[in-house]
Amino acid sequence: MSNFQGEVLAELVRNGLVESVHSGHLVMLNSDGSIYKSKGAVEMPIFPRSTVKSFQASAMVRSGLKLEPRLLALVASSHSGAKVHQDGVLEILALHNLSESDLQNMLDKPLGTAEREAWGDRAPTRLAMNCSGKHAGMLATCAINGWDTKTYLEQSHPLQQAVLKEIEACTSESVANKTFDGCGAPLFAISTMGLARAIHKITTSSDPVHQEVLAAHYLFPEMIGGEGRLNTRMMQAIPGLMMKDGMEAVLVSSLRDGRTLVMKISDGSLRAAGLIAQAAFAEWDVNTTDESVKILGGSEVVGGIRATL
Repeated sequence: MSNFQGEVLAELVRNGLVESVHSGHLVMLNSDGSIYKSKGAVEMPIFPRSTVKSFQASAMVRSGLKLEPRLLALVASSHSGAKVHQDGVLEILALHNLSESDLQNMLDKPLGTAEREAWGDRAPTRLAMNCSGKHAGMLATCAINGWDTKTYLEQSHPLQQAVLKEIEACTSESVANKTFDGCGAPLFAISTMGLARAIHKITTSSDPVHQEVLAAHYLFPEMIGGEGRLNTRMMQAIPGLMMKDGMEAVLVSSLRDGRTLVMKISDGSLRAAGLIAQAAFAEWDVNTTDESVKILGGSEVVGGIRATL
């Protein structure tokens, strides 16, 4: 169990006493790919969840998908479900003579807090679900190649084989486990270190496919996440930052020069992720948005969360 938990990455402190901790696995790579810092069991397999969407998008582009950067960012997104996101998904589908009914991702309400509140009691839809951009891109890639759009989520489908090939090539490791993500798409287990190597690779890559996917992140951070979300907030504040979060508290990020930060928080909570990222980037003299967390005692601040890097 201790191997799974990793090392303490952040502490919640109330009135000088540590009340809770967030443990996990963290890798920081220098611009040349060498290890700057490593904490936890970084060679242990994890499910990277939505942090691999840049690799999935790369596999799609490599397989012939051609979209303007705004829509390509949406393919690599876990969007908030705002109107601009849902309209973009419909745009991708319409460009390839597809419709919302072709989507096979799970039904859900919008991911963004404000968007979900505005949605109210309406029934969940495939379009509103945060992975609908990725699924629209997958369907579009199938249409371009003449691949079956009914079975595009099967592990054996040519599209998913292309994704697997891309992930293994970028991580330089064989996947340790094959299952399915919450949205229904295939999900492959890799190590935190392998994930860091992969993010560093696509950030510094001379491959035009990787450059196209990263450029979409830089140009349209609001499509990657949404208003007020951690990754969008930080990318808007730091030109040349790529950041992507995933369920169960996985976070990847890189700077244009290749410096890379990847973390997996073992308890599955992203509560401290922004603060940990802020502290990590501060070690590289990079100022980010203020991600400090105030701990209240009534209306008074009596503590906070501190990173323990």
